[in-house]
Amino acid sequence: MRYISTRGQVEPLTFSQAVMMGLATDGGLLLPESIPQVSEDQLRRWATLPFAELAVEVIALFADHEDLPTDTLRTICQRSFSCFAHPDVTPLVAVGGRRILELFHGPTLAFKDVALQFLGNVFEYILARDGGRLNILGATSGDTGSAAIHGVRGRQGIHIFILHPYQRVSPIQERQMTSVLDDNVHNIAIRGSFDDGQRIVKDLFNDLPFRQSYQLGAINSINWARILAQAVYYFFAWGRVSAGDAACRVTFAVPTGNFGDIFAGYLALRMGLPIERLLLATNRNDILTRFFRTGSYGSAEVWPTVSPSMDIQRASNFERYLYYLLDEDPKQVTAAMRGLDQSGCIAVSAEKQRQAAEIFTAVAVSEEETLQQIGSFYRDNGYLLDPHTAVGVRAAADYPEAICLATAHPAKFGAAVQQAIGAEPPLPPALQGMLDRPSRCAVLAADAELVKQHIISTLPSG
Repeated sequence: MRYISTRGQVEPLTFSQAVMMGLATDGGLLLPESIPQVSEDQLRRWATLPFAELAVEVIALFADHEDLPTDTLRTICQRSFSCFAHPDVTPLVAVGGRRILELFHGPTLAFKDVALQFLGNVFEYILARDGGRLNILGATSGDTGSAAIHGVRGRQGIHIFILHPYQRVSPIQERQMTSVLDDNVHNIAIRGSFDDGQRIVKDLFNDLPFRQSYQLGAINSINWARILAQAVYYFFAWGRVSAGDAACRVTFAVPTGNFGDIFAGYLALRMGLPIERLLLATNRNDILTRFFRTGSYGSAEVWPTVSPSMDIQRASNFERYLYYLLDEDPKQVTAAMRGLDQSGCIAVSAEKQRQAAEIFTAVAVSEEETLQQIGSFYRDNGYLLDPHTAVGVRAAADYPEAICLATAHPAKFGAAVQQAIGAEPPLPPALQGMLDRPSRCAVLAADAELVKQHIISTLPSG
């Protein structure tokens, strides 16, 4: 298995090389040269596997044995998912006639833990095998940062720099990051939006002399290993619903801002998982919904909402989907992304829009609808949804059989929950006392050069 760039200017890479490169050096995103196909016999066999064993089966299809031996992969997966609080890792629960896929049982109580516990262990394995050091740089709209930090804190040969939008994440999200005081963890609050942070990260990755001199690595969902790890829970959920019946087709409702989580579902579909439809749920920041409804992808103002992890108006993983929509043609993708940079918009033909609509149904959910969904679901079922999950459940109103991805624990968004039900959610043990812990964070203007100089001055010399 080799990896190529959506923009076509990178020589084919191994899995390890793709993981360490993160963002392709031509500015594109990395994808496998071809997507492995899963047979009905494999699906039946996978349907009852424990999560960690299923992860080995799925991920092994994308990594050559010589590069990542299966026994090593098994050790990595067992270590990555043993820290989850639920034995199923991502349990599928039935609540009030709804199927909820709980993805929040990891160390930071968010779905990002599934991929970032795995990625942290992969990084450690590759660095121990090949030598060298790694300086991870990432931007977060809330949950990626803490999950990434907890995936690599204290690891030898790794420093991590996480950018978050100043005062635009929940207090719990902010303290989950800034209260980690390990010497290799560095938080930066930028005076701007998540999109500003994402732009800074891309600018610094595209500064090739700086990137190479300081061995930058990526943990955002631009890193292929994250997408791959997230695809596992789509197979896991299908197995629990279908009991291995390959004729059983399912629909998933996915709250998404950066298109990474739902692209993992699209990858699973292309591999052969019997997915009927992917419901793409956004909040007021609806660039993705507008694209799938109109064929036009255009940036707009970023509005703060009660679901802050989705407050995004330029989804970094959208380029991966665009590559497949544009017939796997790097020249078309490069032209489209250049046009986006110049005019702030991408438009596809009516035929391509219809093609996208065969798989995706996009729904934008308002603030009022989000809070109403939290309140009504709690009153009817005694079950609390976090605001992001509520967006997905509301989007699935016309799809009662859909599997709704629960992306975070409601206690991470106490203010929104209190607004919806009149009381804050009880704090799980992992969050108790969080707001009282000492913290460390630099606050900078949303400027790539300032962030670059901060990284240089912070890293130990030599």
